[in-house]
Amino acid sequence: MSAPAKVEFETIRRNKVYEEVARQIQNHIFEHLKPGDVLPPERELAQKFGVSRGSVREAIRSLELIGLLEPRQGMGTVVCEPSAEALANPLAAVLVQKRKLVGELLDVRKIIEPPLARRAAQHATAAQLAEMEQVLERQRERVQRGEMAVEEDSEFHYRIAQAADNSVMLRMVDVLMDMLRETRQRSLQTRGRPQKSLASHQRILAALKRHDPVASQSAMLRHLEEIEHIVLPTH
Repeated sequence: MSAPAKVEFETIRRNKVYEEVARQIQNHIFEHLKPGDVLPPERELAQKFGVSRGSVREAIRSLELIGLLEPRQGMGTVVCEPSAEALANPLAAVLVQKRKLVGELLDVRKIIEPPLARRAAQHATAAQLAEMEQVLERQRERVQRGEMAVEEDSEFHYRIAQAADNSVMLRMVDVLMDMLRETRQRSLQTRGRPQKSLASHQRILAALKRHDPVASQSAMLRHLEEIEHIVLPTH
């Protein structure tokens, strides 16, 4: 097994984060690495680039989508034989594949989260509902300050999954929130979106507090469809 490659990277400017990380990793692969070499761990790459681990993870995932990298159990992220697609126009391929991935992940959310909200309406305890209310109060305060409240957005959905009382689904929602973090940030930058997101969350919580399964499921689906229309416009 090859040892992790020693690499030198430039600190990333904040205006292009994951795409620039992907570009530098890709260039390093083409110029210095060979199939079978192992990239340094995410934490080390994040420190070298001066960005978050989420940005590094997104860059690595985008390069996995075009076949330059592959996660292997017990080894880490391994360099693959570059495909013709990757050699021809790698960043364009990344963007196309990323849009497809986001669409598929949003589909998964629509499949999973409305039934979870329905189940949460039947199982949520008074304490869990109070915790959701506290999350939305923090979200409201951040929105009033003109902030995006991405963490509160994630936590609200996580709390609903928690109230549904299914540990496997809880883990799936956690993974989805992580994979779609950048997409949620982009959505919440749309004018008026933070306020609409908060209003949607409040509708969902109101249905949950009434212990109304049908209304809870419907409110969640409506919320996710609103996100989809912003993130993946059809025109």
